[in-house]
Amino acid sequence: MLLRDHTQVTTRPSRRFSVAPMMDWTDRHCRFFLRQLSRHALLYTEMVTTGALINGDTERFLRHDEAEHPLALQLGGSVPGELAICAKMAETAGYDEVNLNVGCPSDRVQNNMIGACLMAHPALVADCIKAMQDAVGIEVTIKHRIGINGRDSYAELCDFVGQVRDAGCRSFTVHARIAILEGLSPKENREIPPLRYEVVQQLKNDFPDLEIILNGGIKSLDACEAHLQHFDGVMLGREAYHNPYLLAHVDARLFGSDAPMITRAEALQRMRPYIQRHLEAGGAMHHITRHVLGLAQGFHGARRFRQLLSVDVHKTENPLALLDQAIGMLEGH
Repeated sequence: MLLRDHTQVTTRPSRRFSVAPMMDWTDRHCRFFLRQLSRHALLYTEMVTTGALINGDTERFLRHDEAEHPLALQLGGSVPGELAICAKMAETAGYDEVNLNVGCPSDRVQNNMIGACLMAHPALVADCIKAMQDAVGIEVTIKHRIGINGRDSYAELCDFVGQVRDAGCRSFTVHARIAILEGLSPKENREIPPLRYEVVQQLKNDFPDLEIILNGGIKSLDACEAHLQHFDGVMLGREAYHNPYLLAHVDARLFGSDAPMITRAEALQRMRPYIQRHLEAGGAMHHITRHVLGLAQGFHGARRFRQLLSVDVHKTENPLALLDQAIGMLEGH
């Protein structure tokens, strides 16, 4: 992990297009892979709790490759002092942004006063944001839902956003669903509560000075371009993971880049030295290749490609030869 000197002026990352923090998915290997596809997309870590950072293997949780930038660390917590400590750790480790999770609905995080349940406590969230901002020079942002069951009126959403804004936050990534805190799994909370983009649109209308990033249910760059007519940015989650080659079009379509678009085979070929270093350090190839399986989505041979890198990878004694075989399968696509 490289440390960067933040005594200099920090460059504000663009949030025009970002890939959501996703537990068990957006680890450092996933982010390195996604960066091969897009130079401009803002990438987020998995959520890291303050307890894990302060009491656990801090270096492991903060570890990243310099190539991953622009890069944001997402924190889970609700104790202002602890969040301030962790935000400072993020800045020292070179992250470009630190984000507070107020959207995760799982029972486990609720029991620790983390995630979506904090929407019922806007004053506490405001205190958390202020403590983090007072501790660092990088930008502090928030990701939240449009409400939770029992607190899902538009007036309550405006109260929440207003209090957090008054604490100094200027960038809000809004998942356009409420979270139902009892009786639904996290997966069901991504699917059952209806998407209500119009609520987020109203929020942007009523808080025009804030940066409002839309999240939830966005599945194509056509949809991204349409939403960018109304919002300051878009955040994709599962679609970006399951269909990662979508990111290869992001720089040209959303950022105006004229750089040549990378092919699928080139993207995987660029991963080869990174994978080789991981193997030489004692790691297993599947730690990395589990994140690239969607690269073959949509063409004949995709099933065999996935089998090579998710099943055969556990049986081979020459993983790099198997990787080369997978790269060859991508040629011409």
